Amino acid sequence: MGQYTAPLRDMQFVLHEVLNVEAELKAIPKHAEMDADTINSIAEEAGKFASEVIFPLNQSGDEEGCTLDKATGEVKAPAGFAAAYAQYVEAGWPALACSSDFGGQDLPEVVNNVLYEMLNSANQSWTMYPGLTHGAYAALVAHGTPEQKAAYLPKLVSGHWTGTMCLTESHCGTDLGMLRSKAEDNGDGSYAITGQKIFISSGEHDLAENIIHLVLARLPDAPAGTKGISLFIVPKFIPTADGGLGKRNTIKCGALEHKMGIHGNATCVMNLDGATGWLVGEPHKGLNAMFVMMNGARLGVGMQSLGLAETAYQNSVAYAKDRLQMRSLTGKKAPDKPADPIIVHPDVRRMLLTQKAHVEGARAFTYWTGLMIDKEHGHPDEKVRNEMGDLVALLTPIVKGFITEQSYVSTTLGMQVFGGHGYIKEWGMEQYVRDARINMIYEGTNGIQALDLLGRKVLSDMGAKLTKFGKLVTELVKAESGNEAMKEFLGPLAALGTEVQKVTMEIGQKAMKNPDEVGAASVPYMHLLGHFVYAYFWARMAKVALEKQGEGEFYATKLTTARFYFAKMLPETAMNLQQIRAGADSLMALDAASF
Repeated sequence: MGQYTAPLRDMQFVLHEVLNVEAELKAIPKHAEMDADTINSIAEEAGKFASEVIFPLNQSGDEEGCTLDKATGEVKAPAGFAAAYAQYVEAGWPALACSSDFGGQDLPEVVNNVLYEMLNSANQSWTMYPGLTHGAYAALVAHGTPEQKAAYLPKLVSGHWTGTMCLTESHCGTDLGMLRSKAEDNGDGSYAITGQKIFISSGEHDLAENIIHLVLARLPDAPAGTKGISLFIVPKFIPTADGGLGKRNTIKCGALEHKMGIHGNATCVMNLDGATGWLVGEPHKGLNAMFVMMNGARLGVGMQSLGLAETAYQNSVAYAKDRLQMRSLTGKKAPDKPADPIIVHPDVRRMLLTQKAHVEGARAFTYWTGLMIDKEHGHPDEKVRNEMGDLVALLTPIVKGFITEQSYVSTTLGMQVFGGHGYIKEWGMEQYVRDARINMIYEGTNGIQALDLLGRKVLSDMGAKLTKFGKLVTELVKAESGNEAMKEFLGPLAALGTEVQKVTMEIGQKAMKNPDEVGAASVPYMHLLGHFVYAYFWARMAKVALEKQGEGEFYATKLTTARFYFAKMLPETAMNLQQIRAGADSLMALDAASF
C-alpha cells in the first residue's frame, strides 16, 4: 500500500521562509490576526487526517471503485469513503477558507492550498468530492442571488451538501458553444432543464445528503455559441423553505464512466429530464459565472498533481534506500550486504532528484498562487487587488497545464524507480501514474490551457500580464546583483527572462500573418513559462538556503536540489525555444487525407 507522511517541514519552509505569509497576510484586514503558529497547527492536524484517515482508503478505493444501482440512479462510493467524509465534516474542514457570512472560518486560501496538497497526496479520488464543492461555493458567492446564497451556501460550507460542475456533453467536449441542454421557463421563477452531461466528477454518491449541480444550458431564445449559455442551480433534492430536503429532482446518474484512474470518484453520465433549476446570474451570461468555478477547478487540478507527485516521491525514495541491486560504480557502499541500495546509482538519483525538484518548485508556485488570490480578494489597495488578479489569470493555465505535465513525468519516474515492482498493483505506484494521467485531460486539456495562456493571457493584452511577472523576476535579480553566491541561479534566470520576452514578440509578429502560429507554439510556450516560474522560485529558495546553509542539513539539501534544477531541468527551455521558433509549417503541411 505504500506510505504517506505530510512534509510539514518543507511546507513551513515555503510558507514562512520563502513567502513570509504571516507578514503578507497582515496587510489583508480579514487575515491580519493569522500567525505562523496557527497555520502550522492547522497543517499538522490536516496531515494527521490525510495520513491516518483517507490514505488507508486510497488503494482499496481504487480497487473497489464506485457502484451504481441502475434502477434508482444511486451511487455508492467505496467502503470507508462516507465515514471518512463524515469525520471531515465533523472537524470543520470544508469551512476552512469560506466566509463567516455563511458559517465559514475565514481562513486564507493559501492555508486551504496546504490542506488540499495533503488531501490529494493521501487520496485524490476521495478529495475530489469536497474539492468540487469549494468551487461551487465560490461561483455562488460571486454570482448567486441573496436568496440563493441563503439557501445553498451554509450547507455547502458545512459540507452537508456537496457540489458539482455540469458542463461537458458527448458531442462537444471543450467546445461548450455547441452544447444542447435546454432550459424552459416554468413560469414560477424556476426552469425545466433537459439534456445529458458526461464526465461529471462526484456527480452522484452517498457521502452527503444532497448534491448541488451547477448546470450549463440554453434558454429558448439563446443566441448561438458561447454567448447563449446560461447557468442553473439544479439540486438533487429540492430544498424546502426551512432548509430541509424536499422532493427528489429529475437529475440522475445514468452510467458510471469506466476510466483508467481515480476509480474511487464517481465520474457520471448525468441525465436531466425536465429537472427543476434556478438561473444563476443573467440569462446568456452563464459561462462568465461558471468560469469562477472552472478557474478554481484548474487550480485545484494543479494541487491534485502536486499531491500525487509528493506521495510518489516519498515512496520511491523509501524504496531506493531499501532495494539492493548491483554495486556502485565507485566501489561498494554497503560491504556488509550482497549489493548496494539502488539510491547509489546516478540514474536512480536523476529520477529521484527530478521528482524532488518538481515537487518543491510546484509547492512554492501553488502556495504563492493561493497567497495572490488572498490579496486579490482581500487587500485594501485596489491597485494591489488588480495586480494580483492579473497574475492569477496569467498563471492559472500554467498551474493546471505545466504542473500536471511535470507530475505525470514525476509519478512515472517514481514507478520506474521500483523497476518491475512499480507495475504491480500491490505497491501502489502504478495507481499514481494512472491518476496523474487523467489530470492532464480534465478541466480543459493541457492543449487548451496552453492556448488560453498564449492567446488570451499573453498576446491579447500585448504581454501586459506577462510583464508584471517579469517585473518580479527583474526585481529579484537587481536586489541580489551584488550577491556573488546567487549568480549561478540569477544568471540563467535573467537569461531565460530575456528569451521569453524575445520569443513572445516573435510569436506575436508571426501570428499576425498566420494564426496557426499560436496553436503551433502554445504547448512548448506553456512549458517555457512553467520553467520560468519554477526557476524564479528555485532562485528564491536558493537565496534562503544560502543565508541559512550553516544551520543544518535541511538547507544544504535545498541548495543541492536548486543546483540540480538549474543544471538538469532548466535546460529543457532550450528545446522549448527551438520548438516554438520552428513554427507551424511542419505541422500544417500535410492534408488531412495524408495522415
